[in-house]
Amino acid sequence: MRLEKPEKLARSARGFTLIEVMVALLVFGLIAMAAAEVGSQYISSYERIRDKTLASWLADNRINEIRLENNLPSISENSKDKDYGPYRWQVTTKVLATAEPKMRRVEVKVARYREGRSKPYPVHTLSAFVGEK
Repeated sequence: MRLEKPEKLARSARGFTLIEVMVALLVFGLIAMAAAEVGSQYISSYERIRDKTLASWLADNRINEIRLENNLPSISENSKDKDYGPYRWQVTTKVLATAEPKMRRVEVKVARYREGRSKPYPVHTLSAFVGEK
C-alpha cells in the first residue's frame, strides 16, 4: 500500500486560480452582452414592422375612402389625427393634378405621435391615382 504525500493531495484539490475565474467571467460577460444586443435589435425590428403595418393600413383605408367618393376629389391637402390601435397617428392627404384632367394623384403620408412629443415622425407614404367614374 502506497500513501500519497499530503502536499500532492493539497495541490490537486486546490481549485481555480484568480486568473482562470476572471477569464471565465470575461467570456460570460461578452456572451451576455451579445445576447442583450440581439434581443434589443429584435424588439426594435418588431416595433418598426408593427408601425409600418398599422401605417400602411391607415394609408390604404384613406385611399379607399377617396375611391369610394362619387366625385373626383378636388386638388387639396389636409391632415387629420386618428387613433388607430393603441397609438395616435397623423394622416396627411395630398390630392394633386395630373396631365389628364379626369385623374388625380393622391399621396397619403402617415406619421405616428410618440409619447411626450408633439411632432409625429413619418412612418409610411402611399401614392395612388384616382379617376372619374
